[in-house]
Amino acid sequence: MSLAIDHWSYDPFLIVALAILAWHAVGLRRLTRRSRHDRVGQLRRHAIWFYAGIAVLLVAVESPIDYWADDYFFMHMIQHLLLLFAAPSLIVASAPWQPLLLGVPLRWRRRCLRAILHGGWARPLRAGGRALVRPVVAVAAFNIVMIAWQIPALFDLAERNTMIHIWLMHGSMFAVGVLFWLQIIPSPPLRTRITLAGQAGALMSTNIIMWILAMTMSLFSQSSWYSVYDHVAGVTLPAFADQQIGAGVLWVCGDLWAIPALFFVVRRLIAQEGDVDSAIQSILGPRPAGRPRWPSAWHWG
Repeated sequence: MSLAIDHWSYDPFLIVALAILAWHAVGLRRLTRRSRHDRVGQLRRHAIWFYAGIAVLLVAVESPIDYWADDYFFMHMIQHLLLLFAAPSLIVASAPWQPLLLGVPLRWRRRCLRAILHGGWARPLRAGGRALVRPVVAVAAFNIVMIAWQIPALFDLAERNTMIHIWLMHGSMFAVGVLFWLQIIPSPPLRTRITLAGQAGALMSTNIIMWILAMTMSLFSQSSWYSVYDHVAGVTLPAFADQQIGAGVLWVCGDLWAIPALFFVVRRLIAQEGDVDSAIQSILGPRPAGRPRWPSAWHWG
């Protein structure tokens, strides 16, 4: 029991999270007042998902998971998966954008939106925002950040520098997680520009990259990558064994999010295309002229 109760931290990130929750609650109250009665229930369900996402985020960075991640690499992998998959997917599914917008006082909201949408100074900001939400950029950024922070030099640097660890490593993981899941999960009023076939391809390619990373850290390595886990006081688990467990966590727990998401995307794609053959073909791309179709056994019904 002490493992779950002891070693909670209360750094400035907690204050930021509580401020966002209050901001969202104010906006949600304003939105429900002006919404149809039949929509209020949906808004409240989405709010529960948002609060759950923030709770998972806090568990990742404030709970004993963060404390033990300093001693055990596999705990660090659990933390990274919460930041990349669990918290962002819940927050994107909650579609919090309207409540967050309405949480800003009307005068400030009008002034800020006018300045951001039409101000000359904000042109680079608008261009950067449009680039970041492009499917190719979002998926690439997710995979680059996931891989980059496993590079020993960067990982060890983050472990030795608290500011880099909390704000740069954790912040970039959560940010690219939101961008990635915006390509997969509907989050109105935002619209994704990626096709269902593109979503399936993004999930499959990302999952394959995770497999390769996990295998590289375990099956294709002979020693620990990270000097910060060598000879940690009080830890009897060998650093390389710890790394192998962490690779298994990355492999298995990553699948627990990617494969169900892929299942639902492929299911929607089959409904859209009419049969499995056409769905697979849309994922693989145009078929060369004269090339035979997939065997009829792929068809359902």
